[in-house]
Amino acid sequence: MMKEVTILDKRFKEFIPEKAIQKRIGEMAVQINKDFEGREVIFLGILNGSFMFAADLFRKINLRARISFLKLASYHGTSSSGDIKELIGWNEDLKHKSIIIIEDIVDTGCTLEHTVNNLIIRKVTDIKIAALFLKTDVYRRNIPIDYVGFEIPNNFVVGYGLDYNGFGRNLSAVYSLVV
Repeated sequence: MMKEVTILDKRFKEFIPEKAIQKRIGEMAVQINKDFEGREVIFLGILNGSFMFAADLFRKINLRARISFLKLASYHGTSSSGDIKELIGWNEDLKHKSIIIIEDIVDTGCTLEHTVNNLIIRKVTDIKIAALFLKTDVYRRNIPIDYVGFEIPNNFVVGYGLDYNGFGRNLSAVYSLVV
């Protein structure tokens, strides 16, 4: 039987179970550990949505690594506004550092492009992207996504850090909007 939840005024059905999410994060961590063996890395999580993914991924990293966060906002309700607002900004020197951006979901790529451009200005050594979800149907940027958890259709999803008007982040699975 398909699990469903109601968040505010919308119904969602289970899309990706918690077990599948955790398995895929483990696989991504193995690849990152291999790719960055012997190097120091700074993980840069994009809040609010990436906090659960960032925590679970970072616990599986066996590198000399630090983690920091940016808080950016581009969503209102169920759609992206395209306007990026920095709510919590850059607070450390990243010059000559290897950075892995942790994104919960990449759809249009506006937030990602904004973040990458800011890192380039800060003269980082290299930038890699780890995204738990990638909406390939709407992604229109030329920035490669190096570590992808799941490619998903352009459906509105909640859970595992993703929200609908601030609610639903606490769900351990990911749910898709019922239309």
